[in-house]
Amino acid sequence: MSVRRALALAACGLAGGSVLLSAVVVGKQPARGGGDSEPRPGGSAVPSAAPPGLLLLPPTASCPPTAGWIERPAGTGSYWDSNWDRREPLALINLKKKNEETGEEELASRLDHCKAKATRHIFLIRHSQYNLDGRADKDRTLTPLGREQAELTGHRLASLGLKFDQIIHSSMTRATETTEIISKHLPGVKKISTDLLREGAPIEPDPPVSHWKPEAVQYYEDGARIEAAFRNFIHRADAKQEEDSYEIFVCHANVIRYIVCRALQFPPEGWLRLSLNNGSITHLVIRPNGRVALRTLGDTGKRLVWEQPCITLQLKQKVSQLVPAPAGVINRVFCCSKDKGIKLQFL
Repeated sequence: MSVRRALALAACGLAGGSVLLSAVVVGKQPARGGGDSEPRPGGSAVPSAAPPGLLLLPPTASCPPTAGWIERPAGTGSYWDSNWDRREPLALINLKKKNEETGEEELASRLDHCKAKATRHIFLIRHSQYNLDGRADKDRTLTPLGREQAELTGHRLASLGLKFDQIIHSSMTRATETTEIISKHLPGVKKISTDLLREGAPIEPDPPVSHWKPEAVQYYEDGARIEAAFRNFIHRADAKQEEDSYEIFVCHANVIRYIVCRALQFPPEGWLRLSLNNGSITHLVIRPNGRVALRTLGDTGKRLVWEQPCITLQLKQKVSQLVPAPAGVINRVFCCSKDKGIKLQFL
C-alpha cells in the first residue's frame, strides 16, 4: 500500500469521518502547472495539485459510515444541534402554509404555540447490587447490600423535596426490585415498566476493551432498542406542559451512559469511558429551548454504603465526639452481623 493511500485511509478514521478535506505534510512533491483547479464534468472545480509538501486527502464520502441509527448534524460537528430531539418549533410547523394576509404575525403565533414552556428533570438511577451468579434474569435478584443501597437511594430522592411525576423502570428483575424499594419512600408516584430500558450493548465502544466483547448481532439488536429508548424518553417538554416535571428512570449502567452521551451530543461511542456505582443518581436537565445540562453523574456523595467488609473499631467514646460539631455527617451507625464492626451511612 502506498504512503498516499495509507494516509488517506487514516484520515477516514479522524473524528468519525468529520474531516471534509485535510492536508498532511509529506515529502516534498514537484509543483504542477495549470492553475489552482480544473473543472469537473458537472462544472464544479476540484484542486488540480497540492502545494509543495502537502498531500490532499479524500472527502468523507469515501469513508465508512457510522452506526445507522446515529444521526450526526451536517458540517464539522463543532456546534450544538438545537433540533436534536426533533422538537424545535420551526421543525414542527409547515412553513408553506403561511397565511398571505397575516404573514409573519401568524407564523410567530404558530411558533409560540409549538414552543416548550417547562423544564424536564430526568433522574437516571442505576439498579442496586444484585446476584451475579444467577443464570436467568429472574435469579438475578438484589443482594442484602443491594436492598440497603436501594433504601438509601429512595431516602435520598425523598429528601430532595421534589414532586416526582412518575417512575419508569426497566422490566429486568434487578431494576424492578430496586424500583419497589425506592417507591416506598415516594408514595403515590406511579410506576411504569418498559422493555426499552433493559440492559444491553448500545454501540461498539471506542476505544475497545478486552474484557467485554459482545457479538456484533448484540450491538445491532440492543443498539436500536436503546436508541429508541433515548428518543422516546429524552426530549424537551411538550408544548402543552405548563409546569416543570421531575421523572425517575431506574435502569442500567450501559443504558444510562449511552443516554448521557447522546443527550449532551458527545460521541456515543465513548459511553464505556464513564463509570457508575450501584444505586447512583444521574441528573439531566432539559430546558424549554432544548439545551441539556448534566447536574450530576453517578452521584452517591451523600449516600455511602461500604461494599467492603465492615471495619471493626473499639469505640471508647460516643460517635458524636468522634465527629467534631458542627459537621455532624454521621447520622446513623449500624452493626454488622458478621464481624460486629460498624457501618457508617452518610445521608
